[in-house]
Amino acid sequence: MLAIRRADTRGHAHHGWLDTFHSFSFADYHDPSQMQYGALRVLNDDRIAGGRGFGAHGHRDMEIVTYVLDGALAHRDSMGNGSTIRPGDVQRMSAGTGVMHSEFNASRDDEVHLLQIWLLPVERGGAPGYEEKRFSDDDRRGRLRIIASPDGRDGSVTVRADASIHAALIDGDERVQYAVPAGRRVYVHVARGALDVNGEALRAGDAATIEAEDAVTLERGDRAEVLLFDVA
Repeated sequence: MLAIRRADTRGHAHHGWLDTFHSFSFADYHDPSQMQYGALRVLNDDRIAGGRGFGAHGHRDMEIVTYVLDGALAHRDSMGNGSTIRPGDVQRMSAGTGVMHSEFNASRDDEVHLLQIWLLPVERGGAPGYEEKRFSDDDRRGRLRIIASPDGRDGSVTVRADASIHAALIDGDERVQYAVPAGRRVYVHVARGALDVNGEALRAGDAATIEAEDAVTLERGDRAEVLLFDVA
């Protein structure tokens, strides 16, 4: 069974310096039917103006994955980490018992476009942690590259959540199929471009939930960049 969530049905807020879409209830956007999907609790599509960002603020008991689409994002945290992440970089911060961090557009002029993903941890508490990996375009071209997983397999970042995340770049005749493990569900988010998901046409910002299916097929892409979440 496949259900589509169109981009224009997401929560939206424009704060001048921040233009953000919420796939799930977040901040002032609340929809009881869109609270989470398995361990996937937050999927925010953020565009941050040059020189602006989020000042130091705290998190706890959440696995936070940041995926940059365009531009550069400067990160600092109370664990002593400081980094600038760009397209192809995947950052994981385990908030655990509590962490403070800030995120700012690293450019004073150019916009940064990113996805921020929150995953519910399998257990509360634990020491905060940080990890960052890079995945080239070739890593993701015409294939689903695992970028986050509970066991850090194949060089992915390690998340303390019952979820894995795959990323793909699909264009033209490229066709990718994902075999859904028994008892699992899939959430597909189109970050940009367009493609067909199990025969249904999706465009940037659209999402599909897939349940009780053996496979997910991604094809007929038009410069598509897509994330696939495997959850219980």
